[in-house]
Amino acid sequence: MLELQNIVVRYGDFLAVDGVDLNVNKGEIVGIIGPNGAGKTSLLNVVAGMVEPASGAVRFEGRSLDGVATDHRLAQGLVLVPEVRGVFPMMSVHENLLVGAYLCRDKAEVARRIERVHRLFPILEERRNQMAGTMSGGQQQMVAIGSGMMASPRLLILDEPSIGLAPVVIKEIGRTLVRLRDEGLTILLSEQNAKLATAIADRIYVVQAGRIQMARTTASLLDDPKFVESFLSLS
Repeated sequence: MLELQNIVVRYGDFLAVDGVDLNVNKGEIVGIIGPNGAGKTSLLNVVAGMVEPASGAVRFEGRSLDGVATDHRLAQGLVLVPEVRGVFPMMSVHENLLVGAYLCRDKAEVARRIERVHRLFPILEERRNQMAGTMSGGQQQMVAIGSGMMASPRLLILDEPSIGLAPVVIKEIGRTLVRLRDEGLTILLSEQNAKLATAIADRIYVVQAGRIQMARTTASLLDDPKFVESFLSLS
């Protein structure tokens, strides 16, 4: 579904991503893990069209995304939920969800999408009139993911969805992402929390200093003592 070939990202003289190859197959969760500053967010922003790579190619379902604007990528089903959660704090939960569906002009379809989000996160229906800025961090993350789902993604891209959240909330987010995968949604997940990524992803890319250090199935990584000691013992 998604293919990145030899992606290079520079910010002035700083080399953030150094020749990364990555692919995501339809119907799987692919995790990108690594320390802060490894280049994970830069990769996601390249896919979403928010950062122009210095070189390399991005293809979505076989079509080049070279020169394709962010809003056109969104219309194709590439939906990014950023690390900062991106909720509108002075708007209600319901209003935040409506913003996520701004490209859809079919009111009946918007209603169906809202119903689906409410099934995923029942608390968002209970709190539909609450200002998003008054919610807990975990609830705001649910609003952010729900808003992303309102865009009817074909590829849902998540940047550090567990950051700053309590373990019980992280587990709930993980269960929701697995449920979405099982329903047919394809997910690209960037995480510092290696335990979450390895608990739900089908395949893992380990990124350090802008380069892919490992690219393997999750099962094979969990059988690798070096990986377990380096990543899971510290997360």
